[in-house]
Amino acid sequence: MNTTRLAGLGLAAVLSCTAALLFSVGTPAEADTADLTFSADRTAVAPGSTVELSMTLTNTQSTEIRFVYQSVRPTWDTERQRDLAYSLVSCEAAGSPCQDTDRLGLGYAVPLPPGASRTVTLTYRVAPASACGRTLGFASYLYYEYGSGLFSTSDTYWSPEVRVDCPAAH
Repeated sequence: MNTTRLAGLGLAAVLSCTAALLFSVGTPAEADTADLTFSADRTAVAPGSTVELSMTLTNTQSTEIRFVYQSVRPTWDTERQRDLAYSLVSCEAAGSPCQDTDRLGLGYAVPLPPGASRTVTLTYRVAPASACGRTLGFASYLYYEYGSGLFSTSDTYWSPEVRVDCPAAH
């Protein structure tokens, strides 16, 4: 084999490897994940009282988040407990009332710079006639866009479960 042909094959191999490396690099959406955390002000609640559920979104991306959509729904286990009754008392996002509490499609103030956080707090009242021993839990779908809208990520998150406990009889 002559040297010109070997040099041509070597150049083709180098160009192929370079192209493969350039086009195989993942997008930031694959490297980073959404950071949504839940907390509840208590693990158990008596019928007739309230529980606060807080959700904090932290921007873990290297660019600002420009669009956020989050929905919150009762979990399937919560919905199938017919003798568990509860209602939304309030929804607050960054000190202001939430916009659409009928659907609970929550919006965060954006842009959200890298490392910054936003919190939404939902307050629920468990009805006085609710059965004891039930659990209250929620699932949240979160979608957001970052990198000037070039990238997006979404996932589903679950709140901690809150048990409905009745006071002991005297």
